[in-house]
Amino acid sequence: MKHKRMMWIPVAAVCGLAVSSASADGAPDRTQEGQAISGQFGTELREALQAAMAEGGPLAAIRVCNEEAPRIARAAADKAGAMVERTALKVRNPANAPDEHERAVLVAFEAALEAGGEGPPPERIDVLADGSVRYMSAIVMQPPCLACHGDELAPQVVAVIDTLYPEDEARGFQVGQLRGAFSITWPAE
Repeated sequence: MKHKRMMWIPVAAVCGLAVSSASADGAPDRTQEGQAISGQFGTELREALQAAMAEGGPLAAIRVCNEEAPRIARAAADKAGAMVERTALKVRNPANAPDEHERAVLVAFEAALEAGGEGPPPERIDVLADGSVRYMSAIVMQPPCLACHGDELAPQVVAVIDTLYPEDEARGFQVGQLRGAFSITWPAE
């Protein structure tokens, strides 16, 4: 899926973070690379989830998120020379909790989605205070995701999620809401 570049109010202005636009301070603009990495990650994960759902339903899909998503992220990170991960305001796995910058961007993404409008999911690229470059792309809830992230989950799905993720917060979503984001961070050059 190809995304248009969308401009956002700088998170630093809203939250007081030390962040600036990648193009404003001469750091490399990694927008296209971020789009490619998040697009490939999203495509691989979606295909694996669709195959698992077709083969074994939501219980098989949970296994994909638990086992395959981290493998896909590691492979993308190795190829890109960057940290590649998923994060959210409501995480299933506490290891995916956002840092301060990610949280601020996720809040901005959530507000943009709640405001409505057509177009691709929100995205953003920033240079962080340490000189690293971070690209984030929103993950928007789709109908198949409700089997594991919606309001009404099958009892066996709840049991498996509760076993694998005892601190799960990632339930109660509706289609079109922000589920989270792909977050790609390149070290300072």
